Amino acid sequence: MSRAIERAWERDGAAARALAPLSWFFGALVAMRNGAYEAGLARRHSLGLPTVSVGNLTVGGTGKTPVSAWFAAEMTRRGERPAILLRGYGDDEPLVHARLTPGVIVVADADRVRGAARAREQGATVLVLDDGFQHRRARRDLDVVLVAAEQGRAHRLLPAGPLRESRGALRRAQLLIVTRKTASLGAAETVAADWGGGLPTAILHLAPGALHRWTVDGAAPLLDLTALAGRRVLAFSALGAPAAFEGQLAAAGAVVESAAYPDHHPFSGEEIAGLANRAATMDYAVCTLKDAVKVGPRWPRNAPPFWYLSQAVNVERGERILADRLDHLTTDVSP
Repeated sequence: MSRAIERAWERDGAAARALAPLSWFFGALVAMRNGAYEAGLARRHSLGLPTVSVGNLTVGGTGKTPVSAWFAAEMTRRGERPAILLRGYGDDEPLVHARLTPGVIVVADADRVRGAARAREQGATVLVLDDGFQHRRARRDLDVVLVAAEQGRAHRLLPAGPLRESRGALRRAQLLIVTRKTASLGAAETVAADWGGGLPTAILHLAPGALHRWTVDGAAPLLDLTALAGRRVLAFSALGAPAAFEGQLAAAGAVVESAAYPDHHPFSGEEIAGLANRAATMDYAVCTLKDAVKVGPRWPRNAPPFWYLSQAVNVERGERILADRLDHLTTDVSP
């Protein structure tokens, strides 16, 4: 999603209203598909292991990747061997998880049933579906839906807004997680109350961490985020919601120059060269890990180094709820 589309959805103005008929058509298609599963006309398949799905109702920007990694880490801490199942859309996803969760099994396959079989062969004892809420074909034992506090006012379906499904789809979920990056805790609590509707709810802060200088092996000095204060920073990204990433840099005092591309954008050699040239005119060039794993291996050798911003997952509300759900998943649910 481009920054221009993101701004149009935020304004919810004439462009969004003009697209409303297409949203109604999209909503009808989604309702027909969901109805087929609910009526038993479309078959659902067991994945053979206790499974948690981490998904959302919007197109990007909620933090599915770091939250999926957090679930995998929590399961590892409980003595399980988790596998993260990806849909295989974009080469960045497996590479990101390899850095976020070293040692965790990662399987990228659009067919989650086939991917689960591969995970079982590799010794997995529990599964995490990254971006699995709309993947109705795969059965799951815990359906988690993420809502970004920054997107809490979203109410239109694609293409007039960012919603993949209406809020009514939350009836399929067992847990709502409100994530926040630049929004305040109070704003996140308001979104939790608005969206929750009695659904068990937690709030996670995806807090900006240190800056990592990109190296192929990941072994490089860290830089405190405060180093960006008053500095001109090129923020390049291919994210679902680039405004939140750029907002984190701006909150650290950086003077941000945006270079935002659509989500999962495959950077061309020419585009990377252009970013490197722009980086030479700035104090720092910063991206996310999701972008770094794609751009880093092709970054020009003679260009200034670039950095990526790490994200720390901090539980602010609902710690007991999360612990109870994970305990149930890893001790009470049998394949």
